[in-house]
Amino acid sequence: MFVNDPPAALTDFLHDLGAPALGVAVSGGGDSIALLRLAAAAGVPLRAVTVDHGLRPEAADEARFVAALCADLGVPHDTLRWNGWDGAGNLQDRARQARYRLVSEWAARHGLDCVALAHTQEDQAETLLMRLARRAGVDGLSAMRERMVSGVRFVRPLIGCARQDLRRYLQGLGQGWIEDPSNADMAYERIRIRQQAAQLADLGLTASALSEVAQTLAQARQALDWAVHRFAQQHLHMQGPDVRIDRAEFTALPPELQRRLLVGALCWLSGAGYAPRRQPVAQLLQAAAQKQRMTLHGCVLTHRQGALYLHREYAAVTGETAQPGQVWDGRFRLHGAAAADVHIAAVGENGLAALPNWRQTGRPAAAVMADPAVWQGQRLIAAPLSGFASGWGVEPANGRQDCLSALLSH
Repeated sequence: MFVNDPPAALTDFLHDLGAPALGVAVSGGGDSIALLRLAAAAGVPLRAVTVDHGLRPEAADEARFVAALCADLGVPHDTLRWNGWDGAGNLQDRARQARYRLVSEWAARHGLDCVALAHTQEDQAETLLMRLARRAGVDGLSAMRERMVSGVRFVRPLIGCARQDLRRYLQGLGQGWIEDPSNADMAYERIRIRQQAAQLADLGLTASALSEVAQTLAQARQALDWAVHRFAQQHLHMQGPDVRIDRAEFTALPPELQRRLLVGALCWLSGAGYAPRRQPVAQLLQAAAQKQRMTLHGCVLTHRQGALYLHREYAAVTGETAQPGQVWDGRFRLHGAAAADVHIAAVGENGLAALPNWRQTGRPAAAVMADPAVWQGQRLIAAPLSGFASGWGVEPANGRQDCLSALLSH
């Protein structure tokens, strides 16, 4: 749905949301300032946050601008700082991932289940065009979906609003905002696409039209997710932390449903917040058809007793360590009797040799080796997923869904 009345859009959204309080991510730009003012006017209990990535000297001033505005509005505000950029990898992607992590941790500290982001109709259209250039499929071209990070829900209440309507709303209030200089930097793909908006609109490819296409594709995505979930309810089985899929029934699925099922299982097993690329997934489908072993996304595909069998790859977790009660591998939290100098790490070959009953789990050795275990120095003292609890328990990390639920939202 697309609207030209931002206050009505937010009021309707908050009514449907039903959250007792709302976090708001505010950068100081026009879109997020509009979201802040709209939410404050709606009277919902509110707390705002700004992330300073430390990448531009102006960022600190922008955070102070937001803090001052929040003080005027009576809205609690916090500034979070990221110092993790080491010059390696994709800057925008690294900054985005850090932003979600920092804000989700902030929300959890303040008891907020939901954080609003200020994406607009134009953001949706630009994202569709960027993904179209990468030959994305239904998922990539669909409307931005809600995102869950560590149990915190990220929502986009203004996704149906045009940027110009938000600017008009602010102008009517006499409210200023800060223009991010990177919005004029043609080094960024999104900005290059934004600069072509007028020419695209002349061809009928307006932000509204493109956003409508994204919404239509989102409905197609939901239908595909439903079909995969329905299949999985009957033919996907858990064996400890591993996944088994009935081979004969899997083989009868259309290729797109096969792909979605395997990608969903891989994302759940690995705990990764993103899917593997299409080409290696095509190779995985071929391996599944030919009963070949393959590793992908930190997981292993094997074949056992008439089923596709997927488990975590030991090589992907060899460096993972945690303390009792902390999250290990982004997936599990182990707890048990207090003991000195213990830590959580993978079972590995040495641990497997020390496990008396691992074969009784019915799982392959390679899968058990990737399980979390409790170590005291070089001595294995517990591995609750591997048939050796010894007074220790294991539970999913906060916000981690079961595999079936995750297939509806991967």
